[in-house]
Parts: sequence; structure tokens; C-alpha cells
Amino acid sequence: MAADSIEPLPSVRRLAQRENLRDSVANALRAAVISGELKPGEVYSAPTLGARFGVSATPVREAMLDLVREGLVISLRNKGFRVTDVSDEDLDNLAALRQLIEPPTIRDVVPVIPAQDYPRLRRLAEDIVVAAQAGDLIAYIEADRVFHVTLLAYSGNQKLVDVVSDLRSQTRLLGLTPLVESGRLVPSATEHHELLDLMEAGDGEGAEQLMRRHIGHVRGLWARSQSN
Repeated sequence: MAADSIEPLPSVRRLAQRENLRDSVANALRAAVISGELKPGEVYSAPTLGARFGVSATPVREAMLDLVREGLVISLRNKGFRVTDVSDEDLDNLAALRQLIEPPTIRDVVPVIPAQDYPRLRRLAEDIVVAAQAGDLIAYIEADRVFHVTLLAYSGNQKLVDVVSDLRSQTRLLGLTPLVESGRLVPSATEHHELLDLMEAGDGEGAEQLMRRHIGHVRGLWARSQSN
């Protein structure tokens, strides 16, 4: 069914200040899929989404083709794009893969992060908190992505970063909206500062364990839709 009655997604304009238009639109659309603001099974047209983003349909259409290649949406001839659904089994498998990769990598990068980099990392963590305070799920998910891939990049393994980025894009976090409505998303967002506290103190084992709990939230509290 068509879904042209969604609310405007203003985060794109802010993101576009830092990125080129196509990338900013793609990142915002990807975040909207992950958060459930673009609902599984529903069809969205590029012109309608473009109007809500305040851009033409062309960058939206181009960005949606990126999401088609990632398996997040399906292109429907002369109709638009349908958001794909992900089974609980798939989400379990995605989280299991992330548990294998991310926590030990976070532990291993602790000794190699220069002290002078932490103020920048703190700003990235604070972007997540600010988005949570504003209840802006698109900005929240994008800020969360930037924070985590920045940390993983200290591994020097771009293949690893690309794999984790892809795993994250396949995740669904339908429980974020209820967390916003209950006021619990902000305390959850502060976990990123807690992670940096451990890393800056040189506690690689503690950072690894916190990262495991963080990923556990992806399949727990953050994943539950309001109807569950």
C-alpha cells in the first residue's frame, strides 16, 4: 500500500550541511528504514519523499537505488520503493555477527587511539545524546553510525569497517520510538560516553563488555516494536 502520509524528515537538511546531497539523503533514508519511520511493506515514491526532504526527486531516487543494492528496499516499476522486512532470525544472526566482530575490535583499538583524539570522539558521542534529547531518530541513528565506524576505523581494517557498516544497515530498531516517548532513549544514548570513559582510561576489557551489552540492546530493548 502507498505511504505518502508520513511526517516530514527534517534531519536531511542538517546532514546535507556536512555531506554531499546524495549521501546525506541516502544516510537519512537508511536511518529512517532502520528506525521504522519508513515502515516495512509500505511503498514510498521518490517525488513525495523529495518534497518532504526539501529536495528534488532525483537525489532521492538515486539514494533509493543505493538502498536497493543494500537490500533495504525493493524497486517497483512506476510505483516507487517498498521497504523490505527482516525476520527475527535474521536480526538474531546480524547481532551474533556483530558480537563476534565489534567488541574484540573495540578492545584492541583502545591502546592505539591518541589522547588528542578523544575530544573529537566526545563530540561525536554528544551528537548522539543531542539527537536523543530532540527525539530525532534519523539523526540519532546516523550519529550512532558515525561514532561506531569512527572507533572501528582505528583498527586500520577498512574491510572490517565496511562489513560492520553493512550489518548495521540491515538491523531494525523499531523499539526506538517507544523509548523516545518514554524518555528512556537519552539514558541509553549516554552509554556512548560511558564507553569512551572506559577507553580513555585504558580499560579495554571493560570497553569490550560494555560493547557486548550495547549490541545486546539492539536485539532487546531497542528492537521491540510498541505492539510487542
